[in-house]
Amino acid sequence: MRVFALDVGQGFFLITHSGLALLGLGVFCFAIIFSTKPDLRSNAEVQLIDWLQTRHGLDFSFSSSTEAIDRATAADPDDLPKDQANIAFWLSRKYRVAPEPLSALVAEAYDIGPKFKLDPTLLLAVMAVESSFNPFAQSPVGAQGLMQVRTNIHTDKYDEFGGDFAAFDPVTNLHVGAQVLREAIDRNGSLEAGLRQYVGAAISGEDGGYVTKVLAEQQRLRDVASGKRVVTQEQPLP
Repeated sequence: MRVFALDVGQGFFLITHSGLALLGLGVFCFAIIFSTKPDLRSNAEVQLIDWLQTRHGLDFSFSSSTEAIDRATAADPDDLPKDQANIAFWLSRKYRVAPEPLSALVAEAYDIGPKFKLDPTLLLAVMAVESSFNPFAQSPVGAQGLMQVRTNIHTDKYDEFGGDFAAFDPVTNLHVGAQVLREAIDRNGSLEAGLRQYVGAAISGEDGGYVTKVLAEQQRLRDVASGKRVVTQEQPLP
């Protein structure tokens, strides 16, 4: 029995030793192939990252500085038409925000304004009064982003943009806010009544001067766009 046990043990050792040797040889061969085949290595890396993202919910999409530039909401104000550049620089001084992101928002407002039959300066005035161009602003009742849209009420409007977190993307918030404002104006029959509903004062009618502030800011922006000199009033720090 002892001799039999020794023979079995020796055979098992030989089998496992040979198996590990084969495994090591296989790994070595794969390493050689991967080092000489960059396309194969890149493909394997992509498949591995896709599996990790699917399996563990990891996101590796923010590793490239080039992608970061692409994601930034910014534009060169010198590339804008004169009237839009005037607005971007004026808003930058008044609200202490960099002109580059403001330029992108001004250009976007001028692009989508006609689609919603809204004056671009009105959209910019709403953003100014609602959030002072803070894309991460949130009110006590849950209104979020530049246009202070109640995300919990208008969650369906964010579905096509990927969900509620899109409320903190400046361009998306502008699009959704413009849609909400257009619906409010159509539902109430006038710009003033629509603004009151937008700010949540449709029933009481008491808007705390909101409509007056928005329309006054819009007029200032129109004057700025036309080249008139408009004094900026320093905004209180939050």
